[in-house]
Amino acid sequence: MQVTIARLGHQGDGIAEGPVFVPRALPGEVVAGDLIRDRIESPRIVTPSVLRVKPPCAHYRSCGGCALQHARPDFVAEWKEGVIRQALAGQGIEAVFRPAHVSGLGTRRRAGFSGRRLKKGALVGFHARGSDVITAVPDCLILHPDLIACLPLLEDLTARFGSRKTELGLSLTRSEAGLDLALTGGKPLDGAMRIELGQWAGQSGLARLAWEGEVIAQARPPLHRIGPAQVVPPPGAFLQATKDAEAALQAAVAEAVGEAGRIVDLFAGCGTFALPLAQAAEVHAVEGDGAMLKALDQGWRGAQGVRRVSHEIRDLFRNPLLPEELDRFNAAVIDPPRAGAEAQSAALAASGIARIAAVSCNPVTFARDAKMLIAGGFRLDWVQMVDQFRFSPHVELAAQFTR
Repeated sequence: MQVTIARLGHQGDGIAEGPVFVPRALPGEVVAGDLIRDRIESPRIVTPSVLRVKPPCAHYRSCGGCALQHARPDFVAEWKEGVIRQALAGQGIEAVFRPAHVSGLGTRRRAGFSGRRLKKGALVGFHARGSDVITAVPDCLILHPDLIACLPLLEDLTARFGSRKTELGLSLTRSEAGLDLALTGGKPLDGAMRIELGQWAGQSGLARLAWEGEVIAQARPPLHRIGPAQVVPPPGAFLQATKDAEAALQAAVAEAVGEAGRIVDLFAGCGTFALPLAQAAEVHAVEGDGAMLKALDQGWRGAQGVRRVSHEIRDLFRNPLLPEELDRFNAAVIDPPRAGAEAQSAALAASGIARIAAVSCNPVTFARDAKMLIAGGFRLDWVQMVDQFRFSPHVELAAQFTR
């Protein structure tokens, strides 16, 4: 079958009339291949687009970590911004867009690898596209060099302690004190294995090693500088993928809350926004994960030149802050997971809060929640696309709402 690509979908696939989905195809291209249900999985490019470039990474053909290396970088940035515009337009919202922030190559400070033990040695890397096959990525262009240098160590760990029946999940994060590794999917540790793993960790040079959430060894606290504080997140905790994107989001949030003296930080995590904002305002951090809040609190207590940061463990999906609770604050920061924050946004819309700094990793749920805020009397002042997942279809944004 031969088709012409009309546009890109939200996952970065080319879409032709039908619809027919074609991976790694670009608008305007004519492609041919076998149609299986609604996909041409292995297309042949008959007429390439002027937007097409040679993928810069040697692993691109076999690795599923990236989806858009075959497109010009300027087109990818415009397309990601367009994904946000389209989501907003679907809710009847227009917005002013600020210049996008795009992270550079070699800046990813955290990544989740898969590892499988083989008859001889082990294989560690990323899954191939739509497959459970693991592809080694020793020359990955996205990862920080420190993470790439650790791949042989992860292979040795997987060969020693992994299983040929199941995969290990290896979450690796670069901290100021060294690499922080958290493993999931491993078998339960017995006494002998625990001792052996601890000995291995002592020789590895890692700052910390955790197995299924349990810290097995810690040579140094894996510190992260967040504003004026030094924070030690729990094993495997969420952090922004690149330091420069974190700084861009922090700057956008600080501008959006303005000179507010009392701020509530909703879905606060380990304090990505609460701790920098505490240099000028009192902050109340609300988060459902108690371990992350504990890390935030300890970081705040050790920081200099900060105002009070209170905190509260609360499931904001089932138990959002009510309008009368929100009225104690001048501004709110909200950074929910991909599901968005429908209930919490409805409460914000009904509150007396004057300013909202919104951060989102899902334009569709952001647009849904933004519509509620606008109906409640807010104005969407601006949106900024932040791309810290280069060559992937993943889109993040920051935005400012004011009454």
